[in-house]
Amino acid sequence: MATRFTNPFRPGAGHMPPYLAGRTQETKEFLRLLTQNIIMENLVLTGLRGTGKTVLLDTFKPLAIKEGWLWVGTDLSESTSISEERIAIRLITDLAVVTSGIVVRTEEIAKIGFQSARTHQARTLNFELMCDLYKKTPGLVSDKLKTVLELVWQCLRQRGSRGVIFAYDEAQNLSDHAAEKEFPLSLLLDLFQSIQKKEIPFMLVLVGLPTLFPKLVEARTFAERMFRVVPVDRLKEADSKDAIQKPIQDSKCPVNISDGSVQLIISESGGYPYFIQFICREVYDVFVQKVDAGQRALVPIADITRKLDSDFFAGRWARATDRQRELLIVIAHLETADREFTVQAIAEKSHDLPGKPFSPSHISQMLVNLCDSGLVYKNRHGKYSFAVPLLGRFISRQLQEEE
Repeated sequence: MATRFTNPFRPGAGHMPPYLAGRTQETKEFLRLLTQNIIMENLVLTGLRGTGKTVLLDTFKPLAIKEGWLWVGTDLSESTSISEERIAIRLITDLAVVTSGIVVRTEEIAKIGFQSARTHQARTLNFELMCDLYKKTPGLVSDKLKTVLELVWQCLRQRGSRGVIFAYDEAQNLSDHAAEKEFPLSLLLDLFQSIQKKEIPFMLVLVGLPTLFPKLVEARTFAERMFRVVPVDRLKEADSKDAIQKPIQDSKCPVNISDGSVQLIISESGGYPYFIQFICREVYDVFVQKVDAGQRALVPIADITRKLDSDFFAGRWARATDRQRELLIVIAHLETADREFTVQAIAEKSHDLPGKPFSPSHISQMLVNLCDSGLVYKNRHGKYSFAVPLLGRFISRQLQEEE
């Protein structure tokens, strides 16, 4: 009978948890942005993997739709930002999902000088029509896109739409390519700044790793004033408790997690939503088996941590070379390893530990490579942090096993 209650915890990437704990302030900030009549601020959600950025973004969609906004978007891959043409097709493709049912009258097409063999016929505002308009508009990619977006807004405004949210996850993959003379990231920023100056309510919501906002500012300095940055961090203790206990507060649930076990899970997870879901899923399965067997249930934290290391950390650790691992071990010994660290602090610590010390120039070079491999990132204050949550703890466990 006990096993009929399905394990409620979901540690998958981007999976909605059974109970979304915390995130009240982030949601309030998004709702505030939705009240803008003229878009002065766009939104950047940024945080490490495992903090629940994608889940939070998914909860924003119904809120925006309820307020009369249309919602478009997807995950951005590296291939999207290969060229300006690619980002243009991405935007048109996403828009077509919500506009393809709109009939565009002949006079609406004629107003913007769009000539076609079918101009005398009403057409739907689908991908084909927008691509036709894009191709036949003279000028640069930005000029073509502005014409398309202006036509879309003319049609949406007449139908009572509040505006459009363009929401893109994994936005840290966006980048410019000066060597190829392709600037898709700059194009995106220029486009939305221009459209919003014309009081067209198209809002940009970008979600990504902590490297995202520095990239936006590097591409266009005005991005600093264009976006409201909302960091998504680990949960507070009270919210972590809710994330653990709320999903099993059901009369049919056979599992009860004691206060001591809850504290252990919070400590081992560091308050990161993904780790909470991962550990709780394993705990639930173990507890159900113990309950069925009439035995006392204890949290097998060592076994769960070993599985977490294998499933989450091992693949990332494997990307590092032997010398890079030695550097990461030095960083893990820093008191500030879980927050941020400097080249100088790493160099000084390396002289206190066994092995060959690192020079500041060598550290700087290696950190660049570690940033490229996604293990470390550089913040805007010139300091570095682990790009993987609780990586320092994992490294410490690896050292203990070797010893």
